[in-house]
Amino acid sequence: MDKHKGKQDFDLFTSSDAPTCDTHIVHLDNVRSNQTEILPTPKAQQMAEVFGMLADTNRLRLISALFSQELCVCDLAALTKMTESAVSHQLRLLKAMRLVSYRREGRKVYYRLADSHVINLYRSITEHLDESNG
Repeated sequence: MDKHKGKQDFDLFTSSDAPTCDTHIVHLDNVRSNQTEILPTPKAQQMAEVFGMLADTNRLRLISALFSQELCVCDLAALTKMTESAVSHQLRLLKAMRLVSYRREGRKVYYRLADSHVINLYRSITEHLDESNG
């Protein structure tokens, strides 16, 4: 993504020139019909925690490495040019959020993305960015 364009988009989004309603009329039909669609606060909090977990470059790189196959900590460290300790720390956080899982094979531990939901989320975001930049 063009960093300059992304910053411009963010600045536009956060600027005081963003469009607002001029009439301040609440459309009760719209509010009522969407009432069941809005996230309850506890679920929104959980989602925010997951997105917060994904808001880290190193964790996203680990997820991308695990997208197509399971890997051990040593392989992940070599691939991402991180220390094994740093990789283990990030994997511990991802595991706590149930974004990755692991299996033990003798003395080796192999990590993988936890399930199809995590795989699909990663794939969807990647496709979205590819379309936006294409």
